[in-house]
Amino acid sequence: MTAPAPAPIVRDGLEPEPPLLSVAGLEVHFPSARGTVRAVDGVSFDLERGETLGLVGESGCGKSTTARAIVGLVPVTSGSIRFDGEQLAGLSSWDLRPYRPRMQMVFQDPYASLDPRMTVARIVGEPLVVHERVSGSAERDARVSALLETVGLDPAMRRRYPHEFSGGQRQRIGLARALALEPELVLLDEPVSALDVSVQSQVLNLLEDLRARLGLTYLFIAHNLGVVRHVSDRVAVMYLGRIVELAPRDALFARPIHPYTEALLSAVPVPDPVVEAERRRIPLQGEIPSPTAVITGCPFRTRCPKAFDRCAVETPLLKEHEPGRFAACHLPEEGSRPR
Repeated sequence: MTAPAPAPIVRDGLEPEPPLLSVAGLEVHFPSARGTVRAVDGVSFDLERGETLGLVGESGCGKSTTARAIVGLVPVTSGSIRFDGEQLAGLSSWDLRPYRPRMQMVFQDPYASLDPRMTVARIVGEPLVVHERVSGSAERDARVSALLETVGLDPAMRRRYPHEFSGGQRQRIGLARALALEPELVLLDEPVSALDVSVQSQVLNLLEDLRARLGLTYLFIAHNLGVVRHVSDRVAVMYLGRIVELAPRDALFARPIHPYTEALLSAVPVPDPVVEAERRRIPLQGEIPSPTAVITGCPFRTRCPKAFDRCAVETPLLKEHEPGRFAACHLPEEGSRPR
């Protein structure tokens, strides 16, 4: 079941516009010596224009693979990826070419995502040349200078190499490269996790400013729930390749439905020492099951403090339990039944 975004946008009384991005039943599986790795195992969500959807979960849950599948960097096993109503899943690299300028990705590690042999001018200007957006080196340099200014860097730095910049500056360069083709959708794969805390807020504020000025739509991937709360309109929580909860940001942080979400939020520090002292932690027992394991019932049941008999035999579907709030859990149907 596809978990929808807020009501579609209607302009001038016409038919509602489709979501900018609609993912339904997305699966990405990889063969391995021990069996099939189900990196993404049935992910569904919609993303409206101008929205920021936060995608959170533990390392290895499939967040980055989901983003890479959307932009065509890994093959899709099954499922649907619609961008502005057009089906992208299954297209060849050549057929994806017209869509690539409209959706770009910023990667997690600013030290690995920039070619150390290229100057900033070549790194940021390469998309303009590849997609024939400039007619010569003078126009390219002018566009590169404007892009660097947009992300808060001095255009005079364009002749330097990546090793001459700090981590935060490198991430700004990566963002300038992503913005070069004027995309509508930007997928941000943990864009601040490799940065110092003092730099993270600067980059987050820049992202918010660019979203407002340029009308961007973000899929924001992170494992830091505090960061996600700061930037997101809605939040999707992933566990073992599946979305287990999807809700508006404030509703999810105020009262999570899924036990996994509840455990994640209980580990987030609160700045008020009185509140922090009274909070109840929810420690998770056991280990995440192997992604090659064939799981019966709920994937989270082996670590869930509230699991009961039904969880062992029936896989919960992502259902709307409250308006705009989706969870893959049997508890809302059964009540808060103890183990």
